Amino acid sequence: MTIQPPDPASATPPFEQLRAQVAALVAGGDLAAGERLPTVRGLAEQLGLAAGTVARVYRELEADGVVETRGRAGTFVAESAAAGEGDVGAAAATYAAAARRAGLTRAEAHNALDRAWP
Repeated sequence: MTIQPPDPASATPPFEQLRAQVAALVAGGDLAAGERLPTVRGLAEQLGLAAGTVARVYRELEADGVVETRGRAGTFVAESAAAGEGDVGAAAATYAAAARRAGLTRAEAHNALDRAWP
C-alpha cells in the first residue's frame, strides 16, 4: 500500500484528499481487512502533513466504519469496510467527499442519490 501525498495545487483540502484516498484504497481492495495503517505521526511525517490532519482523517474514517482503532495496537482496516465493494465503494467514497465539501447533510446526500437513481 502506498498512500500518496496530497496535491498542493488541488482545490480540495489536503485532509479531504487523504481521507478520500484511504477510503478508495480500502474500497478497491488495495488495503485489506485487518491491515494495519501507519501511525498518525509516521504517516504525517511521510506525507509532510501535520499530525492533527492525519488524526482527523483517521477519526473520520473510523466514524464512517472504514477503519477501527485498537488502542495502542494501532489503526486497522475494518473487516466490514473491505467487504468487496470494489469500484462502487470507491465511487461512494468520492461522492461522500463531494457531498461533505458541498456542506450537505447525510440525508441531503441520500436525497440527491435517490433523485439520480433511474
